[in-house]
Amino acid sequence: MRKVKIISDKNPKSFKIKSYLTKKLKSNIVNRPHLVVVIGGDGFMLSTLKKNKNTKKLFYGINSGNYGFLMNKFTSNKIISNLLKAKMIAISPLEMIVRNNKNQTKKFLAINEVSILRQSRQAASLTINNGSKKIIKKLVCDGVLVSTPAGSTAYNLSVHGPILNLNSKKLSISPISPFRPRRWKGKIVSDKVKIIIKNLNPLKRPISAVADNIEVRNAKNIIIKTNKKIKFNLLYDKNTSLQKKIKLEQLRRETS
Repeated sequence: MRKVKIISDKNPKSFKIKSYLTKKLKSNIVNRPHLVVVIGGDGFMLSTLKKNKNTKKLFYGINSGNYGFLMNKFTSNKIISNLLKAKMIAISPLEMIVRNNKNQTKKFLAINEVSILRQSRQAASLTINNGSKKIIKKLVCDGVLVSTPAGSTAYNLSVHGPILNLNSKKLSISPISPFRPRRWKGKIVSDKVKIIIKNLNPLKRPISAVADNIEVRNAKNIIIKTNKKIKFNLLYDKNTSLQKKIKLEQLRRETS
């Protein structure tokens, strides 16, 4: 029988939970092959998933950070039961391909969002295409986000982007502080499309492209698409599934 693997962030709360769970697992059998328990916050979960992108592992997150949207709440007396009964949901990441001002190409995955951000005092000047179709000819702004449904309640929500249902098969394109046109609110597109963002003035208005928390500076051309070949298998407690968390955020927005 395979043992449950436990990975924890390097903080006292994570170590304490890991120690408790390790002792619990010595006297309790959790018969779930390929199970990995990730103890930390959302950032630690994101980095752990990307390091294991070509595996069939199941990831159960325990929150020891602040918000922990991708994680489960730690309940000491129910932890073994929760591990056994947790429901799986599979999500695919975005793939960001960036060409910088030296014509170097770099590729990274993003589970939550790809952020295009100005990197100087000058606003960014961008054009955004859906394949060969124009989404917006010229957008002058502080930046723009391309968000997955899983990430639509993160940075995307903070810039007033739409919350997407997990099974919507959509992506959100949301501007950050649009200056021209001021009233452009963004666009929701199919997750099958290839989004192409081009810097119209890379010398005077440099931008960076960020896949979750990995930054590429001086970006000239960015291609963003969903990588359907990669699936991350996340486990959630019965009453706190990722879908329910997203719906709860939708309700909070509607009532706030």
